[in-house]
Amino acid sequence: MREPDQSDGLDHLFTETVQETMDSSVYGAWRGIRDPEAVPLSFGFPYPDSFPNGELVSAAKSLFDAEGDCALQYGGGEYADALPEVIVDRARDRGIDCTTEKIHLTNGATNAIDTVCQTFLDQGDTVFVESPTFMGALRLLRNYGVDIEGVDMDESGLDVEALADDLAAREAAGEPLPKLLYTIPNFHNPTGVTLSAERRERLLELAVRYDFLVLEDDPYGQLRYDGAEPPPIKALDETGRAIRVNTFSKTIAPGVRTGWIIAAPSFVKQFDRINAGGEPSFTRGLIARYAEDGRLDRAVGELSAGYRERRDRMLESLDERMPPGTTWSEPDGGFFVWVEFPEGVDAEGMLHDAIDEGVAYLPGSFFYHEEGGTRNARLSFSHASPAEIDEGIAALAAAVRAEAPTIEAGD
Repeated sequence: MREPDQSDGLDHLFTETVQETMDSSVYGAWRGIRDPEAVPLSFGFPYPDSFPNGELVSAAKSLFDAEGDCALQYGGGEYADALPEVIVDRARDRGIDCTTEKIHLTNGATNAIDTVCQTFLDQGDTVFVESPTFMGALRLLRNYGVDIEGVDMDESGLDVEALADDLAAREAAGEPLPKLLYTIPNFHNPTGVTLSAERRERLLELAVRYDFLVLEDDPYGQLRYDGAEPPPIKALDETGRAIRVNTFSKTIAPGVRTGWIIAAPSFVKQFDRINAGGEPSFTRGLIARYAEDGRLDRAVGELSAGYRERRDRMLESLDERMPPGTTWSEPDGGFFVWVEFPEGVDAEGMLHDAIDEGVAYLPGSFFYHEEGGTRNARLSFSHASPAEIDEGIAALAAAVRAEAPTIEAGD
């Protein structure tokens, strides 16, 4: 541990983990990657018109009419108490064996991930993640002082056989095995790919064989625009090793700040103890009231139509405009397309020029624990309009050509 240094003021009072990570970038700093004149393809935000403002106002009014004496009280009223049942019903619709005893409510998905980390991770534990992965999860894991190891991905998601080889080699060499593996199986952030059903089953087999937990983060799973949905990992789980995290941020609005964990009842008891009172009671009641009468299901259908239009426009524009040597994922849902630029293009180095051209994106290097993603970028189609997406891709293509001037549009 660092020796106290008077020049640091009171910094020496921080925990060892904070002192070791305090010079790293702050999660959320990426929101500064913007310009008023640039199309924001960096934001994984819902588009503004997607918010059900009128329906939420109506739900709030009827909530106050029904239980105004307790809607704003600690714990809320009957509607707040009913939200776990809403979640149970939706989980069962996706094939998950779920009861209210398996539900822990949280203040959003990030709080859910943090609760799982706080419950299971000790400093020095080994955690496996997809490489690349959600940068917010990387930030949380670093806070716990764990050893983060990346596992490669391909067009079918996490390379489970590469994972199996790594686990076997670690066991043979007497090296630490993971306590937890974090995965985003549906419409992955940032790549947009989906983990195949066969790989989900194999992953659970490995979890049993090598004694680790699988943390399934599924914020985008209901936003499917093409193809059939593979079963959730939790739906295939027969041993209780899968822990599922989800949120209403993508299907209602980020501002409701309500997520949940589905896990074995013995785990939920500890989540309830460690993360007591984390979720807002009024919002719980509001969501439960809003979900009545099929309003939430109708909203998901309308959202999917709006996002499908944006996804299609982005894929079409990439195909029409990007220079040769550029490739990209074609997601069946979610918010993101993962682009790989031609050889010699540095996505992070090109960013300021791209912003000057009129588009902002997130460099691929943001999504790796160590080096990686130099030629990659995450493009979000969720926030901008179809016309803006087309404008942004045109600007991106111009920036790539300027970065690699030997590339000819007609090649």
